[in-house]
Amino acid sequence: MKNLTTLFLVQVSLILLFSFTTEAQTRKRRPPQGGRTAVVVDERLSALRATPNLSGTLLQRISRGRFVAILARKSTGDGVVFYRVKVTSRTQGWLQKEAVVSVSVAGDDRVLLSLIQSSQDFDRLARAKIFLDTFPRSPLRSQVLLLYGETAENSAAKLSREAVRRLDLSEAGVAPQFSYFLNYSGLDRYNRQGVRFVFDRQAKQFLYDGWAWREIVGRHPRSPEALEAKKRLESLTAVSSH
Repeated sequence: MKNLTTLFLVQVSLILLFSFTTEAQTRKRRPPQGGRTAVVVDERLSALRATPNLSGTLLQRISRGRFVAILARKSTGDGVVFYRVKVTSRTQGWLQKEAVVSVSVAGDDRVLLSLIQSSQDFDRLARAKIFLDTFPRSPLRSQVLLLYGETAENSAAKLSREAVRRLDLSEAGVAPQFSYFLNYSGLDRYNRQGVRFVFDRQAKQFLYDGWAWREIVGRHPRSPEALEAKKRLESLTAVSSH
């Protein structure tokens, strides 16, 4: 009876944990009602404060990718601009303007492109993904897609080296060896950003699947980036055919 009670409590705890996680993820994806929708792109500046100044009481740190609603704007004496934002129906505060972008604010797509260009590795991918989701009609989209693809390609080489070093295939068991690579935990956060990799079994290396380049060629064929995207796809095809 004691074991059954313990098992029941564990199951209830797991259900509650799953429900809480799912609810939190849903809140993160769903913009709060009221005001102009914005999304956090620079978590280094995303301190939600009680007052519109850099020494204001910290209420919480808002994670990258989180939606907020802009309610008001205020400039400080030293030139820093703050937005009063709603995070949830119960949580409001002040965020530094540069922490977020909004499709309703003219020029914010260019602001985010500049941030992407100054970012590195996974941060660049994550911010590029936010751009592609937030500004689907921006004339800068093909530039961001090319940066996204180039960064994903570089990440594939890095992940290949890490996987070979960290995976102990001496205990592989009966599962196909390549499946351990495609289940490598280092791929998880890339997968959540929409980055997909294929695996070259002979060379034991990941290859970016080329989605961003195909997107440029298919949706932005007259853009300056289209020629480079075609070259990348041709190279990918040549490598994959070996």
